[in-house]
Amino acid sequence: MKKLEEYVRSIPDFPEPGIIFRDVTSILQDADGLHMAVDSLIDMVKDLDYDLVIGPESRGFIFGVPVAYAQYKGFVPVRKKGKLPCETIAMEYDLEYGQATIEMHKDAIRPGQKVIIVDDLIATGGTTEAIVKLIEQLGGQVVKICFVMELAGLKGREHLKGYDVDSAIIYEGK
Repeated sequence: MKKLEEYVRSIPDFPEPGIIFRDVTSILQDADGLHMAVDSLIDMVKDLDYDLVIGPESRGFIFGVPVAYAQYKGFVPVRKKGKLPCETIAMEYDLEYGQATIEMHKDAIRPGQKVIIVDDLIATGGTTEAIVKLIEQLGGQVVKICFVMELAGLKGREHLKGYDVDSAIIYEGK
């Protein structure tokens, strides 16, 4: 059987020269790759005590929902500004070239609930750091943060010091 990293398509010089783009869609389109990715995320959390899975739009939905389903937990979506229908809380965060805002329903997490965050990739860690702040603003406790892939050269873990962070695949570069 292939290793999970063998399902990742690497595209050189995208979106700019010197960058190797790690394409998660090649994992998703292969049944074995998808199973392996979801199973590796489930293995990261199977012995944890937690109440909810949190996943950011859109690939956090793709990987977070099957984890929540398999572990019989609820799933909370984190979305771009203006996409959720009920009262929300919001957090702005920095992008490479500008800022973005994410939102979560204000009633999505009750004080004291333990949550995990699931996403496809950690790069600089800014999005995940913003999600952590939203969770804690609502009184939730982040017990684990799980990724399919990590670009260690971008030092995203530095934004998540003090949290249990795990990745199925770690690429040393950017």
